[in-house]
Amino acid sequence: MQTLVVIVNYRTARLTVDCLASLATEGSAPAALRAVVVDNASGDGSVEAIREAVASRGWSAWAEVVDAGRNGGFSFGNNEAIRAALESSDAPQYVLLLNSDTVVRPGAVQTLVRFLETHPEAAMVGSRLEDPDGTPQASTFRFPSIRSELAEAAKLGPLDRLLSKHVVFAGVPSEVCQVDWVAGASLLVRREVFEKVGLLDENYFLYYEEVDFCLRAARGGFSCWYEPASRVVHFVGASTGVTSRSQPRRRPKYWFDSRRRYFVKNHGRLYAAAVDMVWSMAFGLRRLREILQRRPNVESPRLLGDYLRNCVFVRGFSV
Repeated sequence: MQTLVVIVNYRTARLTVDCLASLATEGSAPAALRAVVVDNASGDGSVEAIREAVASRGWSAWAEVVDAGRNGGFSFGNNEAIRAALESSDAPQYVLLLNSDTVVRPGAVQTLVRFLETHPEAAMVGSRLEDPDGTPQASTFRFPSIRSELAEAAKLGPLDRLLSKHVVFAGVPSEVCQVDWVAGASLLVRREVFEKVGLLDENYFLYYEEVDFCLRAARGGFSCWYEPASRVVHFVGASTGVTSRSQPRRRPKYWFDSRRRYFVKNHGRLYAAAVDMVWSMAFGLRRLREILQRRPNVESPRLLGDYLRNCVFVRGFSV
């Protein structure tokens, strides 16, 4: 086995089957690629539906479904498949983290594999994520910092320009480039990275897990790259129900838990406290400015209140 594709499913059976169908067109898939769907205790018949599709469509030679037994989150689900594969006698060279709400364009996986094979200095590489019509989505990012949090919260023209090189979103590159991290919706990782830095951190239920993993990898001497020739359709928010472009939704508690864990774990308590203080003050002033200017709030509902209820000053520093 050259490449293990891991897809975590939680009540998205139809999307997962479509994702598998797109992998089936990857040419030599049965010989070089193995897909494992890990179901995080969906309880809605997902396991049976996906297994039936695998059997009826002739995918059994390269695809299987594993019932995790509980919903331990995105990292937990991925680790269930990765750990078993790494401990097997046929450990894969590469592991592809692939969202259930994606459809890979023809050759997308092969392009990522080819990139790592021809770029020994690269340890991880991500795809260009896009809408069904080909419109590119945010796929490349910088590591979050106190400066990026300030810029995001304030959204003030002069400050945005001053901190432009620190904002998390790194644009939509048209060429291959090295980045801090890429979206975990389609991320190919060398086996050696897991062997050296470990698996995904299961204390993240959802969100920030790929950021944390890429940061740990970077600190371990591994580099992350972006390959726009690998194109993957991503139905944003379809698998989580959190992200919505048309109507921002209230962020769940686990998003704030993950964010707090990321800063405390990777930068320390004082830094995390400073981040929370800077963000809340900047966002509060921004909302006041918007109210005075009679501008609508375009952020998630109750964001400031939820943020304050989940900051380190209220929740503490436990990670």
